[in-house]
Amino acid sequence: MSKETLLPKLAAHVLEHGLGGASLRPLAKAAQTSDRMLLYHFGNKETLIRELLAYIAGVYSAALDMALRDTRPLTRQECFDRVLAQGKQPMMQPFMVLWWEIVAGSARGLPGYAEAAEEMITKQLDWLQSQMPEDDPDPAGGARYLLTLLEGTLMLGVIGHADTAREGLLASNMAED
Repeated sequence: MSKETLLPKLAAHVLEHGLGGASLRPLAKAAQTSDRMLLYHFGNKETLIRELLAYIAGVYSAALDMALRDTRPLTRQECFDRVLAQGKQPMMQPFMVLWWEIVAGSARGLPGYAEAAEEMITKQLDWLQSQMPEDDPDPAGGARYLLTLLEGTLMLGVIGHADTAREGLLASNMAED
C-alpha cells in the first residue's frame, strides 16, 4: 500500500463519518490496514489529517472543474451560478458537511482545524481566481467576492434559509435565473 492507494479509502471514510471519528484505528480499518502502517506512511496523525484534507480538497476541486466544463465562464455571474449549482448537488453534500465541520472546529480552536481551513480556503480562492472571466479586471477580488457569496448562500440553504439567500442575492443582482 502507498499513500496514493490509502488516501481514497481514507477520504471515503471521512466524507461519510466526519472528522470526529478520525482516530487512527477507524481510519486504518476503513483503509484495510493497520494504524502502524498509517503512521509509517504519514509519520503522525496530524500529517495524515492534513494530507487527507488536501486530497479531499483536490477531489472537490476536480468535481467543480467538471461542473464548469471546458469553457471558462464569460461573467462572474455565470461562474457563481455554475459553482452554486454544483455545490447544491447531492454528491457534493458530504464535502459541504465536512467543510462546515472544519469551520466549526476552527471556531472552537481545535488543534489543526484553523490551519486546514486556511489552506483549503487559499486553494479554493486560487481555483476560483483561475475561473474568473478572461477579461475580469480584478480576478483575485472577484474570487474573494464569489467565495463570500457562495459560502453564505450554501450555508443559509442548509439551515433552511434558502429564501433568505435568494432574496439577498436578488438584492445584489447575483441570483440564479
